[in-house]
Amino acid sequence: MDYLLLIVGFACLVKGADWFVDGSCSIARILKVPSVIIGLTIVAMGTSAPETSVSISAALVGNNDIAISNVIGSNIFNALGVVGLCALLAPFMTDLGILKRDLPINFVVSVILTIMIANGVLGRLEGAILLILFVAYIAWMVREALRNRTDGEDIKVMSPLKSVIFVLLGLAVVILGGNLVVTHASNIAVSLGLSQNFIGLTIVAIGTSLPELVTSVVAVFKKLPGLALGNAIGSNIFNILFILGASSLLSPLHVLSESVIDGIVMIGVAVIMYLFARSKKSFSRLEGIICVLCYVAYTAYLFIR
Repeated sequence: MDYLLLIVGFACLVKGADWFVDGSCSIARILKVPSVIIGLTIVAMGTSAPETSVSISAALVGNNDIAISNVIGSNIFNALGVVGLCALLAPFMTDLGILKRDLPINFVVSVILTIMIANGVLGRLEGAILLILFVAYIAWMVREALRNRTDGEDIKVMSPLKSVIFVLLGLAVVILGGNLVVTHASNIAVSLGLSQNFIGLTIVAIGTSLPELVTSVVAVFKKLPGLALGNAIGSNIFNILFILGASSLLSPLHVLSESVIDGIVMIGVAVIMYLFARSKKSFSRLEGIICVLCYVAYTAYLFIR
């Protein structure tokens, strides 16, 4: 039964992502803003719903360690796994707005978070600072959307109501699929004798990032690379600023020493993303392979740690 429900979960992810991307792009067209802006905001926040649920729920019940490791693990997977796999499947050009604005912001917030958790706790003051930065980031995105209103993108347009229904229904199916995959992949892993620690750092982190992965891959094949990259990088920024900001404001988060090391890895990954995006203003298939291999190496490190 676990294997059957795992397959159902993946099917939900693929179909839900298809609806979600279509609805999001239609909204972008209706609002006359670039799809990349929608990717950095609506799509990024929507696909981060599983991380939001896991981390805030963990904070509320006092299981604080999960919140930090889930976000950092998901961010590393978003960058290396999601962007890497997209480039491997279909090399794409880098959106200049993301290169100049969001990739540097991703690096800066990764550094800020790692510094904040270096003392072993992410307190309410740090949480408030992260949330203030999140509000400032969203305000900047809204300003960019208003400044870059355009009719230029060739995107299928649905009615406003149908667009919203596609977004909400697609997101719900994606989250359902993600939950099925995480639950039943974990059950299969336990039956194979893998440790709970390894499962948490890999299957849960990857599972909560499956919406980003599938949505970005679908976007690439729909010839919307800006939305694909914007979704992955926007989700990383959202994960740090909003999810950890809200979680630590609700309840100070105690940090494992290993999470500080993972934070340093996350900073290094942010640097790699920027350098790859800047080289020839594109992500090549070779760079995608390097990203995927780096994630495999990181997973191997977690396994032996």
